[in-house]
Amino acid sequence: MNVLLLGSGGREHALAWKIAASPLLTKLYASPGNPGIGGEAELVKLDVADHSAVAAFCQEKKIDLVVVGPEGPLVAGIADDLRAWGIRVFGPSGAAARLEGSKGFTKDLCARYDIPTAAYGRFGDLASARAYVEKTGAPIVIKADGLAAGKGVTVAMTLPEALAALDACFDGSFGAAGAEVVVEDFLTGEEASFFCLCDGTTALPFGTAQDHKRVGEGDTGPNTGGMGAYSPAPVMTPEMVERTMREIIEPTMRGMAELGAPFAGILFAGLMITDKGPKLIEYNTRFGDPECQVLMMRLKDDLLVLLNAAVDGQLAHSSVRWRDEAALTVVMAARGYPGTPEKGSVIRGLEEAASDGAQIFHAGTAINGGALVANGGRVLNVTAIGATVGEAQKRAYAALDRIDWPQGFCRRDIGWQAVAREKVGAN
Repeated sequence: MNVLLLGSGGREHALAWKIAASPLLTKLYASPGNPGIGGEAELVKLDVADHSAVAAFCQEKKIDLVVVGPEGPLVAGIADDLRAWGIRVFGPSGAAARLEGSKGFTKDLCARYDIPTAAYGRFGDLASARAYVEKTGAPIVIKADGLAAGKGVTVAMTLPEALAALDACFDGSFGAAGAEVVVEDFLTGEEASFFCLCDGTTALPFGTAQDHKRVGEGDTGPNTGGMGAYSPAPVMTPEMVERTMREIIEPTMRGMAELGAPFAGILFAGLMITDKGPKLIEYNTRFGDPECQVLMMRLKDDLLVLLNAAVDGQLAHSSVRWRDEAALTVVMAARGYPGTPEKGSVIRGLEEAASDGAQIFHAGTAINGGALVANGGRVLNVTAIGATVGEAQKRAYAALDRIDWPQGFCRRDIGWQAVAREKVGAN
């Protein structure tokens, strides 16, 4: 098979690494890619916003499958347009991608189909949103309705913080994404990421993980795109997985079909596991980043076989096998992130870092004058496997400490909740 992978981050490097291992693969192309992805695929320059140009490339290179990594092109309808050209695509239609593209759409779906989630309000003007927040009080969650690159969510612990978040949305800080806001009740519990491969009818559970969104250790500081993750998530017991499927995923699949937008692709449910069970925080309609990195490390099966089954509506006849070990990834970010990151600093030592079996996925790198340099906020994902989360954590940090990049930083406590559980269990 000839495959085209769209995207340039750590998620796409992990997907490229796993797809490249498939015996089904003839040729892997990636656009725009990054230096790490370039080790697995031929990098090509395509304007992903020009869907007809992407389709022309697919026809020229006889592409058998397009795998769309990031959410932006999906919400923009690239899957619809490529399918109209007769090209097979792994990823939801634009209508189905509204599950990520509009938080208000998803909340209304939850209300319509009795899917457990936080109480909420939707607002298109500042005055009514402020009135709702002042009446409800803090803590409270403010979300820009549209895509905001992971930056449009504020978990406000005080009323002034909540009002400032509303001002930021309606002042245009998030562009069109903030023209409408969703205000949610604050949920208490433990967060988890739950994934399903979907073919429009069947949803096949595809692993669990736990992300670390805050930039600082101890889950402090502003939200980021994710500073690290591990898999599996211990809080997602077999009982919790069964409840999540029954109470959240299956009604969503039924609801989207009834709305004329059956969901096919990867459905990523961000969950809060409360004392009353799982509640949906939000949906993403693509693999998580950095959750994808740990899932690919643990996946025993051929990813390309599974993606084809999803595209061809054959998931009812499919199963997924996982390694028993845990996987953990630590994000190395450029100084200044999640604000304005410092770009251009030289990174050395990656071969030495990977010498003991760790995988170094590139997220925001470039080549400048023959040297590998930082070219984004989240720059590297240092990933390792271990018999326990604690062992995977030790291996990941041992690899990370071999990297020579003074301008980079990371959290030193990725996996802390699972490691604490393991220590309690050992005693």
